Amino acid sequence: TDATRLIAQAKVSAPSAIASALEAYYSKNAAPLWVSGGDVNDHARALISVLEKAADFGLDPADYALKVPNLTTASVAPAEAPVASAEAEATVDPAAAPEAATATPVAATPDTATTTAETPAVASPAAGPAEGHDRDLMQFELALSAKALMFAQDMTRGRIDPNKISGFHDFKLKTVDLNGVMAFLATGQEPGAYLAGLAPQDRHFTALKAELVRLRAEAASEATAVKLPDNLLLKPGNSSPDLSAVVAAIQHSGSDALKTKHEATLASYQQTPEYTPELVDLVKTFQSEAGLKADGVIGAATVRKMVGHTSQDKIEKLVVAMEQARWLPSDLGQRYVFINQPAFRVYYNENGAEQFSMRTVVGSKAHQTFFFQDEIETVEFNPYWGVPQSIIVNEMLPKLRADPSYLDRLGYEVAVNGKAVPSRSVNWYTSTQNVSVRQPPSSDNALGDLKILFPNAHAIYMHDTPSKSFFQRDMRALSHGCVRLAEPRKMAAAVLGISEQEVDARIAGGENVAAKVTAKIPVYVSYFTAWPNKDGKVEYFDDVYDRDAAVRKAFEATTKARSA
Repeated sequence: TDATRLIAQAKVSAPSAIASALEAYYSKNAAPLWVSGGDVNDHARALISVLEKAADFGLDPADYALKVPNLTTASVAPAEAPVASAEAEATVDPAAAPEAATATPVAATPDTATTTAETPAVASPAAGPAEGHDRDLMQFELALSAKALMFAQDMTRGRIDPNKISGFHDFKLKTVDLNGVMAFLATGQEPGAYLAGLAPQDRHFTALKAELVRLRAEAASEATAVKLPDNLLLKPGNSSPDLSAVVAAIQHSGSDALKTKHEATLASYQQTPEYTPELVDLVKTFQSEAGLKADGVIGAATVRKMVGHTSQDKIEKLVVAMEQARWLPSDLGQRYVFINQPAFRVYYNENGAEQFSMRTVVGSKAHQTFFFQDEIETVEFNPYWGVPQSIIVNEMLPKLRADPSYLDRLGYEVAVNGKAVPSRSVNWYTSTQNVSVRQPPSSDNALGDLKILFPNAHAIYMHDTPSKSFFQRDMRALSHGCVRLAEPRKMAAAVLGISEQEVDARIAGGENVAAKVTAKIPVYVSYFTAWPNKDGKVEYFDDVYDRDAAVRKAFEATTKARSA
């Protein structure tokens, strides 16, 4: 038929996985999905309407835009270059989307190549105006299917490959059943609900999406945001002309529970500059809710939480968070541990609900904690600490060269090629690659009384610490990469399914012993600067490692590559 011939001649630039799905479908199905009666049909317009709402899902509508052929025009150029090749994208920023080409289609893998989708060529006579229009329709047919598949893929696994963003992301890219998507679209059913269902369906993503829609609707009222000096420092008993702005900021960004608790204080405040005990209590409640030290002292950290981020800042954080949520399983599980590095907190979930959370210390900017997922397998009591080579070389070596018996005096165990030796007998001016150092269990062991292991390539785990004072700080990116727990015994009891008293007893025994969990527990070592709390309210955090900017840069590279 003419439709078969014209579809066979149509070409569209698409990632190789999408191109393969298009070729698989159209080589077996002659009837167009989106065109009938010489025009774009209602099924196509319903799909286009869904693609136009991509922003509600944290995606960029520009990635899925295409021109619709005009019924009265003989030839309308489609939005995509019909014969664009993979080489056109070969120099794209490597942080771009998974489909950004780094080689020609022949050499590239299916997940990385951008190629040209087409069915076997069919000879055709010169086209007149009518056939020119029909050819445009068939080009549109193929292009819309490609956009639909791209949207489905992005909804499921995100627009970008996280492993290309930085060396601190470690994810297995999800596989999307694009042939299954084409099969559904071919049924003629309304595409909106189906495509929306490809996004994560858990409560966290739902809350992020609702917040994004709400903020975009409210962005016009940005002028109502309260301003406070960045260098404000106000202690209980002091006075400040900025106090009225402080109260206004709390009224603007405080929770409903806070406003109810301090209703009388807020109602009676007369714009006076005195920082009274009643206002101190108000600020302490705000600080507690914000995860800050509730001391009533208004400084830089409290000001940032009071003023918050602008609506645009929040929107950008939400879009990044929704992308990153797609890297995780669509269902996090009924029982799991969730670490959010920018929040400096870890959350234990069971029966699909958060049971408790606690403060954490995560890696410093120079020793960042990775973003990955794994499974908790073991809790080790009274652990040894095997000192990493990086710490031996960068922190211990200068002291050992000045005092070779330094580790002997601290009680550390030293071995050369596996043989125990005193540290004073080691030549610390030569390579330390064959030297191992470990700290035996003790009250001042760097890992404290226990560690919780989820074996991974990054040597990251959760553990106790003798440095308890660090948990009182607001900015807690202070470790060498592992995650320190404020209440390690509580977490150990939860993952083992035993009481804290049993944990206490095992530690009191003094023996270095490991206990396996009855069933492996998913652990998500995550990085979200926007994430909902257990009540569904989205909270915002500082981008301690500056990773959001890298994600946004990858977004830009993706859109640029797709429009090439």
